[in-house]
Amino acid sequence: MVLLAACVAAIAVTGVRFPGYGLPGWLDATFDPRFQAQQGRFPVLLDWLPHLGELKAVTVMTFALLLACAITRRWRGAVLTALAVPLAIGLTDYVLKPTVGEAIGAAFPSGHATSSFALAASFAVLLANPPFRVPAGLRLLLVLLAVLMATAVAAAMVAIGAHTFSDAVGGAAVGVGVVLACALTLDALGSLLRPEPAAPPPPAALSAAEHPAGSQVRPRPPTRS
Repeated sequence: MVLLAACVAAIAVTGVRFPGYGLPGWLDATFDPRFQAQQGRFPVLLDWLPHLGELKAVTVMTFALLLACAITRRWRGAVLTALAVPLAIGLTDYVLKPTVGEAIGAAFPSGHATSSFALAASFAVLLANPPFRVPAGLRLLLVLLAVLMATAVAAAMVAIGAHTFSDAVGGAAVGVGVVLACALTLDALGSLLRPEPAAPPPPAALSAAEHPAGSQVRPRPPTRS
């Protein structure tokens, strides 16, 4: 819940902009030139990374996660992945960009950052409770690699000038926030639909079951000392 609240706060802060001043403008003026200065140093990498956040690549990676969930019979994880990733992309492309983005005159939030971080967050949630024993250190390493890849895609979009730093932060917050909201909703629904365990029978019922009607309980003879 704390991380979800932080994502909502990040979306609100980076989406509220005022001409000439404000936190998003200061962030963009501080970080954008630093990212764009790397464009000449890593031209091949910056040309390749943005393709990982495009719809075709995201669709392939989403189906890979769905296949892994199906093989391991993690049906709730499959529902989470199939629901959260498209929902995050749709929220960015069809709700936030036409409303908030147009209102502030920016491509806010970044769709590449949204899809990349939605995939990384889904992967992290799935690894939080794996179907078989996986060392905690290996799980942490895999999650860090997924987050690093998502961060690299978002940073590449800033470096090539397609987005600002606050666009990327807002997109990352949308992707992570939608996945967390979907995961919490599925957990709540699972708790509601899970049948409650049957209550144990009262002692009287246990006594009746042990001594059916019509049977006589003979007292034990006294022991001789």
